[in-house]
Amino acid sequence: MKSAFRVMIAFALGGPLAALAKDAPLSTVITPAPAPGYSIQNCVHPLDGTKVEPTAVGYQFWFADSALAGGKTVKLSVVGPHLATHAPHRHPEDEFFFVLEGTAEYFLDGEHRTVGPQTLLYCPSWHLHGIRNVGDTELKYLVIKKYERAAPPPAANVVRVPGAAELPAAVHKP
Repeated sequence: MKSAFRVMIAFALGGPLAALAKDAPLSTVITPAPAPGYSIQNCVHPLDGTKVEPTAVGYQFWFADSALAGGKTVKLSVVGPHLATHAPHRHPEDEFFFVLEGTAEYFLDGEHRTVGPQTLLYCPSWHLHGIRNVGDTELKYLVIKKYERAAPPPAANVVRVPGAAELPAAVHKP
């Protein structure tokens, strides 16, 4: 039984840690070293009014920009009543929206859903999506995304324009 358990642990861990798990006693916990360069000083990010960026429809604040943690980001977006930051679009990254305040209409691949606070919205990569404020008060939501080099879009998401390079639909503006 212990041998089968070790094989399952080794399979789950994969890589160099798997070899350690095969020979480690069951009471041993294998933990990788912490990522270097982080401390409490650069891991706590309160809202800072001096770093808020105005937008055409409200403002935004990057709690964590792409330089902090290997491309992982958290941004606060605030949108005025009956406005949207931008039209529906596509991009290679998965994206989460977490509604904090207000009423949002979420658009995903031609479908719409109206949601309120404490709602998580998910958009898989390359899906056409958007979020807009359909309420009479500010809409506040977090955008959680990891920027990384991604695979090119599936062929269905490529716009073909005679004489032009192929561009993902999010980039092409007819």
